[in-house]
Amino acid sequence: MASLTIKAIFCMQLLPLLIGVFSVIRINGSWDVEEGLLRRQTGHQREFDYFMLSLLWPGTACRNTTKCCSSNACCRSNSPSIFTIHGLWADYNDGTWPACCSGPQFDKEQISTLRRPMKKYWPSFSCEATSTCHHEKGSFWAHEWEKHGTCSYPVVHDEYEYFLMTLNVYFKYNVTGVLFEAGYVPSNSEKYPLGGIISAIQNAFHATPELICSGDAVEELRICFYKDLQPRDCASGSIIKSGRVSSGSCPQYVSLPVNGSGGLDNTTADFLSER
Repeated sequence: MASLTIKAIFCMQLLPLLIGVFSVIRINGSWDVEEGLLRRQTGHQREFDYFMLSLLWPGTACRNTTKCCSSNACCRSNSPSIFTIHGLWADYNDGTWPACCSGPQFDKEQISTLRRPMKKYWPSFSCEATSTCHHEKGSFWAHEWEKHGTCSYPVVHDEYEYFLMTLNVYFKYNVTGVLFEAGYVPSNSEKYPLGGIISAIQNAFHATPELICSGDAVEELRICFYKDLQPRDCASGSIIKSGRVSSGSCPQYVSLPVNGSGGLDNTTADFLSER
């Protein structure tokens, strides 16, 4: 009898919460909204603290290319000599990050109107399919949306918004243009002071970036943003890293190697003319 009484009390306490949840579902007609509400209430996935925009340098990313295909930007005759997008990641201030949060699977039709700029400025540098959060293999874009984009709630609400917002931030904070104006241009012979590259970004955006190197070549450059997309320092204790978690540093002088025959390709020229 006592156990039945305890169960009855528990059910009575739980009932108002369930009624409230399903009432909002009925009013909004959107499970995506409700999933976010439940996540906040239960603490199943705590809200992220800031965004990190990760950019790839193609000349470094393509050094180990051994296989060509139509999806690999390394194999294009006009392979870009600008920083391209790796992804926009939701991060925590403690150095960790959420991944594979609740959200729909990638649907390429949702971003059909963005495909042209994404192919140019958010390309893949591999022929291999990548793992997704649904235990499948998919495109580079599918990986970025399912692993990172779904964790950008409540700033981002759907796939289209995630990719459009990332493109807008990328163009607004034109890292390649800032470095080119400071004299840091693609070259297979020049070495540039790491401190000069960091200072150029700091002066332009009033925020300290992170750099990742492969040997002496810049491989990634990351800039961080508050949730309102204003620049901020990245949260790690070390401002220059050689991995997702700090485990080394770039050398004092670094290179921005050219992929292919060199010179300004059409993508680079178009990008700089849009500034």
